[in-house]
Amino acid sequence: MAIRAILYDNDGTLVDTHDLILSSMRYSTRKVLGRVIPDEQLMAKVGIPLADQMLDFTDTVEQRDELLRVYREHNHAHHDAAVRLFPGVLEGLKSLHEAGIPMGVVTSKKAPLATRGLKITGAWSYLECLVGPDECPKAKPEPDPILLGASMLGVPAEECVYLGDSPFDIQAGNAAGCVSVAALWGMFTREDLVPERPDYEFDSFADFATWVLAS
Repeated sequence: MAIRAILYDNDGTLVDTHDLILSSMRYSTRKVLGRVIPDEQLMAKVGIPLADQMLDFTDTVEQRDELLRVYREHNHAHHDAAVRLFPGVLEGLKSLHEAGIPMGVVTSKKAPLATRGLKITGAWSYLECLVGPDECPKAKPEPDPILLGASMLGVPAEECVYLGDSPFDIQAGNAAGCVSVAALWGMFTREDLVPERPDYEFDSFADFATWVLAS
């Protein structure tokens, strides 16, 4: 199979922000709602837009908006010190870039902060586009942001790989007609991802990059 382009999820796939997201979720829900929510519930829907996640914790738009404000305040204050790439990502991106494969990111995180993290870690040098909710009103698991990313790379979606670590990533990749690949090193388990029927799954970014270069 010839792979003409790759699109990546961001958090949990390229960048390891699990602890930052969890601490921001804990802080905002405790401060705004005054209660402790189990970690598994706080992290259950990472991968879809944050505003949609917050509706799991409140029924009012006013509280949702305050949760978003407090979350972002905390998250942005700690972001630069906490953001880092998963092992093998920078080396893998470099190898894939040198092989001439165009690559981009499709994320549910707002584009400015996602781009900032990728620049801090050095990954941005190897990427050609980034699609966030700022650019596409429809979000994963809808296929629209992936289709937009593929068009920005100038490659049909069916000739792209989409690599992500959440069920929503696999759902979106499949809906877009991409080759969907599960990143098993991220925030969700193999048991969470396999039922979504990814085309492939890998335990590390290095293994993924090796597979692409051999394809």
